[in-house]
Amino acid sequence: MTQRKAVSLISGGLDSMLATKVVMEQGIHVEGINFYTGFCVEGHTHAIRKQDQNKQKRNNSLWVAEQLGIKLHIIDIIEEYKSVVINPKHGYGSNLNPCLDCKVFMVTKAREWIEENGFDFIITGEVIGQRPMSQRRDTMRVVSRDSGIEDRLLRPLCAKLMQPTLPEREGWVDRDKLYDFNGRGRKPQMALARRLGIEDYAQRPAAAVSSPTRAIPTNWPIYGRRAAPRNTSWTTSCC
Repeated sequence: MTQRKAVSLISGGLDSMLATKVVMEQGIHVEGINFYTGFCVEGHTHAIRKQDQNKQKRNNSLWVAEQLGIKLHIIDIIEEYKSVVINPKHGYGSNLNPCLDCKVFMVTKAREWIEENGFDFIITGEVIGQRPMSQRRDTMRVVSRDSGIEDRLLRPLCAKLMQPTLPEREGWVDRDKLYDFNGRGRKPQMALARRLGIEDYAQRPAAAVSSPTRAIPTNWPIYGRRAAPRNTSWTTSCC
C-alpha cells in the first residue's frame, strides 16, 4: 500500500503541533511548511517585552518541527504577501488584520507546494469558533473553495464537526481518530497534548503566516481603500 503524504501548516503553536501529531500517528508521511512574510519574528517579541524577557528565545516553528521529527520548509513570500495586507478581498478584522485573505493565501501557497512536490493533502490546526473571522464553519468553506484545495484540506482537531474530506473518504486517515474541538477554550487541546506526551509548547496561538504587527507604513492611505491611524496595532495571530 502506498504511503500517503501530507504537508502541515506549522505555526509554532499548540494546535498545528497537535494536528500534525494526530495525522502522523495514522502512518501518514508529514512534512511541515511555514511562510515568512518579513513581519513578525517571535524571538524579537520576547526580547522587547518585559514579561517575556526570561523566556527562551527560539523560532517556535523550527522547534515544533524538531520535536515532531519532521522536515520543515520555510518559504519566503514577502513580495506576494504585500497585496494581501494592502488590499484584502474579504476585508479586515477588528485590528485591520486580513484574517480570511491571509488564510486563503497560505492554503493556496500550500496547495501549489503539494502539487509541485507530489503530496496528497494539507493539514491545518484550525478549530471551529477559535477565530471570529477565519475559523467559522462558513469561512472555512470559503478557504477551501478560494484556495482551490477543496476537500484535500484536513482539519484534524475539528474534522468530526465538518463533512468528511478526501483523505477520510478514501481511508487514508481514520475519521474516528480525529476530533470535534470547537470554541476559544484551550482545555481540550491541553488534555490532548498530555495524552500525546507533549509537555512543552507555545502558550499563545500563532499563525503559519507571520502577520503585520505594530508598524503601519506612513504611506498606507495611498495603497488601500481604508486608511490606518499611525498608532494602530496589528495582531500577530490573524489566522
